[in-house]
Amino acid sequence: MLFPDYRPRRMRRNETIRRMVRETRLHVDDLILPLFAIDGKDVKNPIPSMPGHSQLSIDHIVKTAEEARKLGIPAVILFGIPKRKDALGTQAYAKDGIVQRAVKAIKDKVPDLMVITDVCLCEYTDHGHCGMIAGDTVDNDASLDLLARVAVSHAKAGADMVAPSDMMDGRVTEIRNALDEADLSDTPIMSYAAKYCSAYYGPFREAADSAPKFGDRRSYQMDPANVREALREVSMDVEEGADIVMVKPALAYLDIICRIKDEFDLPVAAYNVSGEYAMIKAAAEKGWIDGKAVMLETLTAIKRAGADMILTYFAIEAAQALNDR
Repeated sequence: MLFPDYRPRRMRRNETIRRMVRETRLHVDDLILPLFAIDGKDVKNPIPSMPGHSQLSIDHIVKTAEEARKLGIPAVILFGIPKRKDALGTQAYAKDGIVQRAVKAIKDKVPDLMVITDVCLCEYTDHGHCGMIAGDTVDNDASLDLLARVAVSHAKAGADMVAPSDMMDGRVTEIRNALDEADLSDTPIMSYAAKYCSAYYGPFREAADSAPKFGDRRSYQMDPANVREALREVSMDVEEGADIVMVKPALAYLDIICRIKDEFDLPVAAYNVSGEYAMIKAAAEKGWIDGKAVMLETLTAIKRAGADMILTYFAIEAAQALNDR
């Protein structure tokens, strides 16, 4: 029987040679850990749909940040659950807001950990939308100043990077200008540039208490069917001054990550979102899959698609597994 000169199985014979020819390498440096900050002391409110994660008071946020840093995780991203909400989300940009205080506490105890803050209003508004409401719609232009205030307040509190997730048109320009005017020009912007209106966000909305009280977000988040629109969105954010562009969700949008990586020369982030995390956790708890193996395969796929960094609720588990290797 005749065989071709090249036999691919030669390169798969054992783990050593497989490691030597491996094309994509997942590393702890790729990981960013999301954290949910809530008021109080010694508070850990478990999130039922996200096993292993809780709403954390600042003392526990700091402990988790210290654990992440010891594992080699370079960054966390903070989301806040305020004591009270109102129509304008004023607690989002309050000097003593929950995220602002959490940033200061982390930077005091773990100064070399990169602290990123999510810039949005949905967790802080009583209507649950990501901007100001005019009638029954979100007023894009009226929301920009509020978002800029949030970003500046986070940076003044010590945030190393701000990440606008609202999907309002023009918000990167508004935030960049506001940061520069506040002598915070060194603060980079990680833009949620291609954020889809996805059904994968359900557990997050429970964790952050951010579900809209009426309607939905289809008028400002992207249609899951669209690709070219994502490229336009990213192009706009790059022109407006974004330093990193993000795709959210990740797993169902690997093609989008790949296209953006091929067409733009900025770092690309991908958000391995709550629904993706919850599905793997639920199947693993049932014994239907090897949770650790599927976790690592999923994160590797996101990296293989072109992500330079991955926001993931698996960050601590993944770091432990990668360090064990």
